[in-house]
Amino acid sequence: MQAQALDVGYPGHAVGRGFTLQLQPGRVLALLGPNGGGKTTLLKTLLGLLPPLGGQVLLDGRPLAAHGVRERAQRLAYVPQSHAGAFAFTVGELVLMGRTAHGGWLARPGARDREAAAAALARLGIEHLADRPAPEVSGGERQLALIARALAQEAAFVVLDEPTASLDFGNQGKVLREIARLAEAGLGVLFSTHDPNHAARHAHEALLIRDGRTLAQGPVAQVLQQPLLAQLYGAPVGHEQAFVPA
Repeated sequence: MQAQALDVGYPGHAVGRGFTLQLQPGRVLALLGPNGGGKTTLLKTLLGLLPPLGGQVLLDGRPLAAHGVRERAQRLAYVPQSHAGAFAFTVGELVLMGRTAHGGWLARPGARDREAAAAALARLGIEHLADRPAPEVSGGERQLALIARALAQEAAFVVLDEPTASLDFGNQGKVLREIARLAEAGLGVLFSTHDPNHAARHAHEALLIRDGRTLAQGPVAQVLQQPLLAQLYGAPVGHEQAFVPA
C-alpha cells in the first residue's frame, strides 16, 4: 500500500496535505502526533473510507478506487478505536463479521468462517467472552474483540487507530505483541499511537505528523529523537525519556 502526495480531509476542509508513505508486507509503521493533527483522517483515507482531496492511494500498484469494496475488504482490515456499538451483537458475532469480506453480508457463515473467528478469539485470550453482548463488556475487552475481528478477516494489511488507548498495561502488551506477530507472519501493519515507546519497541518505521503535515518519517531509531519529539508534542523531552528500540 502506498500514498503519494496525499491530501486528506472533507469537502471544503483540508485536514492534512502532502502525505507520502509506503506500508510494506512484514513491516510495522507507527503514526504519531498530537490530537487534532490528522491521524484518524489520514487512516480513513488510506482505507478508502474518505476520498482523497488530492494525490492518491495505491493498493497492489493500482489506485484504491479501482478496487471493489469486497476486494478492498479482503486486503485491508481496520481496527477503529473502541466503541459500544449500536446493536447488541455478542463478542463472537462481532468477530465473525470479519469473515463477511470472504462471503458477503448475506452469505451464511460456513465452518471455515467459524474456525477463523474461534481461532482469533483464542489468539487474544477472549474466547470466554464469545457469548457476551459486546456492549456489556469493558472498553478494553471490546477493543480486543475488534482486533480479533481484523485477525479473522485474514487481510494482507491491518490498520489500527490507537489500538491500546482503552487497554490496561497487561492488555497493551498483548496487543503490541500481536502487532509484532502479524508482521512476522508477513502482514503490513500501520498503527497510530500517542506513546513513542510503543513505536520504538514495536515498529520498524515511524511517521510523525503535526498540524496536518509530515514532521519526519523513517526508521524509528532515526525519527524518535528528543528534538523531533519535543517539536511534535510541543513539550520538552528530557534525556530520561529517551526512546530506544528494544
